[in-house]
Amino acid sequence: MNNKLFARPLGRFFQLLLPLLFLASMAFAQTPEAAPAMADDLRASGKIYVVVAVVAVIVAGLLAYLISLDRKVSRLEKEIKA
Repeated sequence: MNNKLFARPLGRFFQLLLPLLFLASMAFAQTPEAAPAMADDLRASGKIYVVVAVVAVIVAGLLAYLISLDRKVSRLEKEIKA
């Protein structure tokens, strides 16, 4: 087995892995007391439900678009095979 084939990809893997590990450790270093005030304000005024509804509508729209796109692609694939 030639170790030179595995040396480069493994080295590049570790070059990408180390910065990601440092970024992840910085994310865990945050204190739980530093909660965003905006989320508390939205929850207190009841507007958080509007935010959740808008996000749900956007996700549902994207899902419907992907389903219709998949149907169109499937139909085109069937036309190509026939």
